[in-house]
Amino acid sequence: MPIPHLEKKVLSPQAWKTNRSDFRPRRKKKSPKNKKNFDIKRLKRKKSFKFKNLLKKSKKIIPGLIICSLAGLIALIGALAWLAKDLPKPDKLITRDVAQSTKIYDRSGEHLLYEIHGEEQRTIIRLEGVPAYVIQATLALEDQRFYEHKGFSLWGIFRGVVLQTLKGQRAQGGSTLTQQLVKNAILTDERSITRKIKELILSYQIEKKYSKQEILQMFFNEIPYGSTAYGIEAAANYYLGKNAKNLTLAEAALLAALPQRPSYFSPNGSHVNELFARQQYALSQMVKLGNITAAEAEAAKNEEIKFKQKIESVTAPHFVFYVKELLSEKYGEKMVEQGGLKIISTLDYDLQKKAEEIIAAQAKKNLENYDATNAALVTIDVKTGQILAMVGSKDFFNEEIDGQVNVALSPRQPGSSFKPIVYTAAWQRGYVPETVVYDLETVFPVVNDNDYIPHNYDLKERGPVSLRSALAGSLNIPAVKMIYLTGIDNVLNLADSLGYTTLKDRSRFGLSLVLGGGEVKLLEHVNAFAVLARDGKFLPTTPLLKLEGGDGRLMEEFKESRPAKVMEPNIARITDDVLSDNNARAFIFGANNYLTLPDRAVAAKTGTTNDYHDAWTIGFTPNVATGVWVGNNNNDEMKRGADGSVVAAPIWQQVMKEATKNYPAEEFLKPSYNIPDKPMLGGEASGLKVKIDKMSGLLATEFTPLQLVEEKIFKQAHSLLYYVDKDDPLGAPPTNPDDDEYFKYWEEAVAKWAAKEGVINQPPPTAEDNLHQPGDRPQVNFISPENNITQTNERITLDVRASAPRGVNKIEYYLDGQLLHSIFQEPYLFNYNLPYAYLNGPHQFTVKAYDDLGNVNEDLRNINLDRQAYLNIGWLQPDTGATITATDFPYNLIIHLDKAELVKKIDFYFRLAGSNNSQWIGYVNDVFDNTNQVVWSSPPEPGTYKVYPIITDALNAVVTGPEITVSIE
Repeated sequence: MPIPHLEKKVLSPQAWKTNRSDFRPRRKKKSPKNKKNFDIKRLKRKKSFKFKNLLKKSKKIIPGLIICSLAGLIALIGALAWLAKDLPKPDKLITRDVAQSTKIYDRSGEHLLYEIHGEEQRTIIRLEGVPAYVIQATLALEDQRFYEHKGFSLWGIFRGVVLQTLKGQRAQGGSTLTQQLVKNAILTDERSITRKIKELILSYQIEKKYSKQEILQMFFNEIPYGSTAYGIEAAANYYLGKNAKNLTLAEAALLAALPQRPSYFSPNGSHVNELFARQQYALSQMVKLGNITAAEAEAAKNEEIKFKQKIESVTAPHFVFYVKELLSEKYGEKMVEQGGLKIISTLDYDLQKKAEEIIAAQAKKNLENYDATNAALVTIDVKTGQILAMVGSKDFFNEEIDGQVNVALSPRQPGSSFKPIVYTAAWQRGYVPETVVYDLETVFPVVNDNDYIPHNYDLKERGPVSLRSALAGSLNIPAVKMIYLTGIDNVLNLADSLGYTTLKDRSRFGLSLVLGGGEVKLLEHVNAFAVLARDGKFLPTTPLLKLEGGDGRLMEEFKESRPAKVMEPNIARITDDVLSDNNARAFIFGANNYLTLPDRAVAAKTGTTNDYHDAWTIGFTPNVATGVWVGNNNNDEMKRGADGSVVAAPIWQQVMKEATKNYPAEEFLKPSYNIPDKPMLGGEASGLKVKIDKMSGLLATEFTPLQLVEEKIFKQAHSLLYYVDKDDPLGAPPTNPDDDEYFKYWEEAVAKWAAKEGVINQPPPTAEDNLHQPGDRPQVNFISPENNITQTNERITLDVRASAPRGVNKIEYYLDGQLLHSIFQEPYLFNYNLPYAYLNGPHQFTVKAYDDLGNVNEDLRNINLDRQAYLNIGWLQPDTGATITATDFPYNLIIHLDKAELVKKIDFYFRLAGSNNSQWIGYVNDVFDNTNQVVWSSPPEPGTYKVYPIITDALNAVVTGPEITVSIE
């Protein structure tokens, strides 16, 4: 197909010299009219004086300028000649050195992770065989002025180098297609001014020697498309399994996107999304250039492209391709692909293998239970920043989950795992773990939008909580309040210094940033936590220990760099202290959770995004930091309950156990800080608990009946904004708290809570209860039964004698503290049948007599119950002291009853020896047989446990059966 640009006649930029028809002489400006003659004379004298002086000086300056200009020109010509003398000839494009394979090893140098084969795959193709789409897409992306320039573009160089630098961005080459051909086929990828000049000279020479069509043909046969594919024909076969002539428009645009950064945009790498974005940009540019219609572009954008499957011998694929990408950026594709480099990486081979196994096993459970198809992990050495393990997905070769995408390098929302960054910024502002905020549903008005009302994960409110509890328990409402008090800019400033690169556009973020509203990369997230582990000092991560050239020369070697101070050590230590406080998070996560290690201190934080798109666990010791992400690459929701503590933490804990084996156990250094002497900022505002008589509203006395005594808290209940100016937390309290836009809403929430909790915003009473005097108390004594009798049957008679100055209002009978019966008038006789739920042994009856003001007195009778047992319970399986192994599960628990007809239900429970926290195993309902069993489905953690039944009889009385001890292994 003919290429329109070849037929277009382009005028030289100097064509104006031969066509002066539009030339117009410049009109002379008139002198300004002045009113005063003396001003004109003075002006003329001054001009004349300056002109004469300038004329005298110019006679001396001009010869010097001419000489300097000539000298500069000669020097420039000489420099260009000197650079040009060693240039290869343009006609030697195909001649190149023998390619050598590059090898990537683990940190020991013993395990070969990947070999980048140096042999090139190249199939020569004539330009006539290259589809027009390929040419048009390539020019649309790389060189839209290809048919106009003579090898290089001064404007392109100015735009790529000068303008990018002025914008604060990395300088780019602004290279033409011809320059790219020279750079990849003749010169090295070295970045230097001399190489750039050589590139310009050779590009000019090639343009003089070859036609544009010949240059295109060389380009499409010489340019690297990634891996071992050189030229468009090899690329089409390598990636798509077809010839170049059969490429569709969509495929052509996609392959055209590769030459700029072949390793980065590789379909086999971690940036496939960026590759397709560049493909779509190419199609849009082709529409603008008139190569295709908008409809054709839209159809191509929606076309599904299937890549040819590559099964290569590779260990830790995401990690090795990350190393390859970094080195390609630094040394160029050619050096990495063909230079015979020997790369000793930082990867811990054994840890990597173990991490992959752990992820594969847990990912299978997560898929079955929570519809989570993928997981990723990064482990780094805290002291050095070296990457010890990187798992970018559970299966690199699984196309259904986009397994080749390295999630460790992909932006994902971190959920609550970002909270420690916010709280660390809060410590810098003067807040401390003892600072108290109200965990209450609070409105945050948003201009021109719906009000923002954050909720906790469990939808509960907890009133005043310390920041220690709020962070450790991952409470959302206090976190949102803290990012407001701290300031979003202050948080983002800290995030920048911690190395996050995905939070640059600050206009996108609001208060929800603290709950994970901004995407982060797993690798950067883990390294930010490592800064906290190393006392607030930043080190960049590195995957490289040593790099040798093909000739054996040392090109790079890891040396411990001096870390950059990001924060004061005490600030980092406060966060370490809170995140390693298992007691502080137990009220949410329980004492036995996955955020601990058995032999050492560890700090950890989980995170879960809204609707369960992402689940995280990040944690560290003073030596090792690990982060785990679980979710779906396509951002599908997981099932409800797919919390970071459930799906990610088990992976994190197992890998951390492996990663810390070779490090000594170290404790975190304890922080030292002053607690501000200000209500709420330094702890909860002081309040006074007072016991009040309900009837009089006065202070309760020893004579006030207990049932009429209530505790009330008298204090000033206010939000933190009442005491603290958020712009100066340690300064004076705000003179007018109402000036803060959120004060009103925070106070409303506190007022509602105070009313609900009975917190009184007034001084406590000083007078004492005067309704209840010692002389007013009733007198009451048991007539029956006698004290300390032995009761052998069910029926017992209760009777008392009672009187009171104000009259007896009520008599109450109790057995072992449980109310049995109330009588409001004489006689006070009560016959009672003792349920069999009351076991043989000592028991106590109590009688209480009340008057109309609640004055009360009581009497006691002790009895010894000695009845024939109505129900005998015995264990058949297991025996007490038995050992049960995990392989024995599911396990049958069997008990025997002698009177099944008296039993309605049997529940079975177990608890860890020494613990009061029982867990339910199962139950038997509608009991008909004397032998009953229940299945214990899954084993608990190894340990010693107590197992027991609880019987509910036909009268709904509950009896606890015999307890046996078993060991679980």
